Amino acid sequence: MFSNILIYFVVIPMVMLGLIALCRDIKQIRAVAVAGSTALIGLSVYLLTEYLGIRAAGNTEPMLFVDSWQWFAPLHINLAVGVDGISIAMILLSSIIVFAGSFASWKIAQPKAFFLWLILLSTGVFGFFISIDLFTMFMFYEVALIPMYLLIGLWGTGRKEYSAMKLTLMLMGGSAFLMLGLIGIYYHSAPEGQPLTWNILEICKNDAISTGWQSFLFPMTFVGFGVLGAMFPFHTWSPDGHASAPTAVSMLHAGVLMKLGGYGCFRVAIYLMPWAANELGWIFLVLTGISVVYGAFSACVQTDLKYINAYSSVSHCGMVLFAILMLNTTAMTGAIMQMLSHGLMTALFFALIGMIYGRTHTRDIRLMGGLMRIMPFLGVSYVIAGMASLGLPGLSGFVAEMTIFVGSFQHADTFHRVFTILACSSIVITAVYILRVVGKLLFGPVQDKHHLELTDATWWERTSAVTLIVCVAAIGCFPNFFTDLIKFTFSEDIFRVIGLN
Repeated sequence: MFSNILIYFVVIPMVMLGLIALCRDIKQIRAVAVAGSTALIGLSVYLLTEYLGIRAAGNTEPMLFVDSWQWFAPLHINLAVGVDGISIAMILLSSIIVFAGSFASWKIAQPKAFFLWLILLSTGVFGFFISIDLFTMFMFYEVALIPMYLLIGLWGTGRKEYSAMKLTLMLMGGSAFLMLGLIGIYYHSAPEGQPLTWNILEICKNDAISTGWQSFLFPMTFVGFGVLGAMFPFHTWSPDGHASAPTAVSMLHAGVLMKLGGYGCFRVAIYLMPWAANELGWIFLVLTGISVVYGAFSACVQTDLKYINAYSSVSHCGMVLFAILMLNTTAMTGAIMQMLSHGLMTALFFALIGMIYGRTHTRDIRLMGGLMRIMPFLGVSYVIAGMASLGLPGLSGFVAEMTIFVGSFQHADTFHRVFTILACSSIVITAVYILRVVGKLLFGPVQDKHHLELTDATWWERTSAVTLIVCVAAIGCFPNFFTDLIKFTFSEDIFRVIGLN
C-alpha cells in the first residue's frame, strides 16, 4: 500500500493529527502545521513532476498511479486510488491553501483543537481527490463536511451557531441525495451476471447504466454535489457559513471544499452518465446560469466584506458548473481553470478580510475608508485579489473566464448562446461590486480616527498573502501549463459524451 505515492496525501495529515495531539504549546502546534503543510506542497509538486514525466513518455491511460486494496469484500468496497490532470490540479490547490491557512491562523484561540479539526477537514479533501472508488469517495466527502460544524460553531463570529447548523443540515440533505444516487449507480455498475463495482473506471468501461436509469440517477448525483457547489437554489448555506467562519476555515471552505461539488459533478455525474448529461443538462444549465448572475447581483447590495465575497463565490462556482454542462473540451478546460482561479483568489480574499477584521473589528465597508494609506500591503493585496476576480488580463480570472466563454459560445443553438451572453454579463456586475468595495474600503477619507493607529500585515500574514498572489499570477501568466496538465482528461477514449469535441 505504502509504495503508492497517493496514500501519503492521507498519511501525512493523519501523522499531523497525532503530533498535534501530543503538542504542549502553541509554538509546537504552529511548527507541526507549517511543517506538515510544507510537506504536502512538496509531495504535490513531486507528484506533478512524476505525472508530467509519465505523460511525456507517451502514456495516455485515463488515470495514473492507479492502485486498489480490498476493504469490504461482500459489497466490493475497495480503497482504490488514481489521479489524472484534474485531480493533481485540485491536490496542488488544496495543499497551497492549507499552507496559507496555517499562517492565517497564527493567532487563533484554542489552537490545538482548531488545528485538529482543520487538518481532519483537509484529510477528507485530499482523500476525496485521490479516490476512484465511489464508496471511499463518499466517505472522504463526509469526513470533509463534518468538521465544518464545529469549526464554525466554536471559532466563528456573529450568528455562528445558526450558520453552522444551516450549513450542516443543507449539506447533509445534499449528501442524502448523493448517497441514493451512488447506490443506484452501484447496482447498475455492471451487466447482469457480472460482479458489481464501485470503481469509477470499471463502471465507465462496463457502460451498463441504461438510459432510463441515467435519467433518474443523474439529477440526484448532480444535485447532491451541486448543493456543495452552491448551485441555485441550494446556495443559501454558503453566504451564512462564510460570514461566520474563522479566516482559515473560510479559506478552505471557499477555496477547496466548494470545489468538491464541481469535481464530483464532473467526475461522477458527467463521466458515468453522459447520455443523461446531454439530455437533461439544459435543466441544470438554467439553474447554474441563474447562480452566476444572481450571485453577482447579490454581492452588489451587501455591505459586509465576507458576505460580498461569499455571494461572489456563488457566482464564480456557478460559472464552474455552467461550463461543465456545456459538454465540450474548451468549456470544461475553462471550468477546471476557474476552480483553480476561484480557489486561490477567494482564499486570498478571505485571508485579507480576516486580517483587516482583526485590526478594525468590523467588516462593514460603510465604517471603513482610507486603509490604503494605513496598511499599504493589505490594500495592494486586496486590489490584486479584486482584479483577479473581475478578470484582469495577466491574472487567473481572465484566462479561466475567457476559456469558459469561448467554449460555451461554440454551441450554435440559440439556447446555449443566450445563456452564454447572460453569463458574460456577470463580468460587468462583478466589476461594479469589486470597484465599489475597493474605492470605499481603501481610498477616500478615514471614517474612524482610531484606524489611523493600526499596523500593517505581520510577517506570517504576508507569507500567507504572497503565497496566494504568486499562484494567482502564475495561472494568469502561464495558462498553457495548466491546459497541458489536464488535456488528457478530455480524450475521446475517456469520455463518450454525445457532442463532446
